[in-house]
Amino acid sequence: MDNKAKKETQDLSRRDFLRTSAALGAATFASGTSRMFAAGSDKIRIAVIGCGGRGTYDTTNCLNCAENVELVAMGDLFAERLERCRKQLTEKLGEKVKVTNETCFTGWDAHTKVLACDVDLVILTEPPQFRPSHLRAAVEAGKHVFMEKPAAVDPVGVRSVIESSQLADRKNLTIVAGTQSRRMAHLVEGMKKIHNGDIGEIISGQCVRLGGGMLTWSEQTKQRQPGWSDMEWQLRRWLFLTWLSGDFIVEMHIHNLDVMNWAMGAHPVQCIGMGGRQARTGPEYGNCYDHLAVEYEYPDGVRVEYMGSEIDKVTYRQDNRVVGTKGKAYTDSGNLIIEGARPFKYDGPSPSPVIKQHADQIAAIREGKRLNEGKRVAESTLTSIMGRMSAYTGRALKWDWAMNASKLDLSPPKYEFGDLEMRPVAIPGKTQLI
Repeated sequence: MDNKAKKETQDLSRRDFLRTSAALGAATFASGTSRMFAAGSDKIRIAVIGCGGRGTYDTTNCLNCAENVELVAMGDLFAERLERCRKQLTEKLGEKVKVTNETCFTGWDAHTKVLACDVDLVILTEPPQFRPSHLRAAVEAGKHVFMEKPAAVDPVGVRSVIESSQLADRKNLTIVAGTQSRRMAHLVEGMKKIHNGDIGEIISGQCVRLGGGMLTWSEQTKQRQPGWSDMEWQLRRWLFLTWLSGDFIVEMHIHNLDVMNWAMGAHPVQCIGMGGRQARTGPEYGNCYDHLAVEYEYPDGVRVEYMGSEIDKVTYRQDNRVVGTKGKAYTDSGNLIIEGARPFKYDGPSPSPVIKQHADQIAAIREGKRLNEGKRVAESTLTSIMGRMSAYTGRALKWDWAMNASKLDLSPPKYEFGDLEMRPVAIPGKTQLI
């Protein structure tokens, strides 16, 4: 982004985002831009807000999931990222990409300009810090939403997402979250059996995801460039900043903890955690941890042990286990095996879950069916946030307090390019529980 563009960006706090969103939503509602869809026939016009790698990926999958879907608007904070995404999508998808120079927007207010366009569905893939405000703006504007996980980085954001999800229900809007494990065929069939009692009553669980520090990705922006302000530097290194990503337990391992919530049919009631950083040294790795361990307690005293890390060149492992009174279930990204009184191993077809999540939403929009995953992904997000909060502070905490009383809000004082001091790495026993 050039200096002129930077000067033209708006200085928006989180409150400013929501206030702008409300005004935009009222105007859109008054204009009557919502429209009905004949089953499988009308074109669905989509937009993407957040044009990095994930935005390019999700938009590609959405455009490929069904007929008569086209991209008509794009928005991103950085102009070069938007142009790279636009170029890649045009080369891959040709005439499905209908964006023009007039429907491409950059800067802090890019999302409001995208939502003012004639679009039916918006894909939200900016860093998670922006998810609550962008979701609120989209729902207020009468748009269906596909949003990437996680839903927020702090309890204040989680509560906002739940409120927006309730509003979406009242406005008959769909919300689909990028927790694609929920559409993996082997997990879908296995969960049916777990919930049917095939392993008896669940008495314990284990959730493990170790390895993969994404150092290859991080090398791309490891060196701070001349002219980058503190804010721009942190935005370009967002995976390593807690206020932007939520730390890896929130940003990435939400997938695994979401599976545990699914198996338990509930969210945890309390947790206690620990963690730190050993491999990530130096300011270029922000303030996120590189390893965490959390004990989650679910209803009826069921304990689930989570162990996670993002460290390269260590043994990689990713799996979940659930133990019941009549058997046990093992799952990973490709298998589900039940041992015990009713053994089972899934060997059926495995359609792409990342395509299916978009296809399900397009079908629901066209058929006028309710499909709202907002509250569910918000609860899985808070599950992850609770673990991080406990590990950062060394304090045990309860779900009800985190959901209803915590005042933790990681948003910066101002959304503007300029000075922004990096928060220190959390130290258990010193970092306060807020």
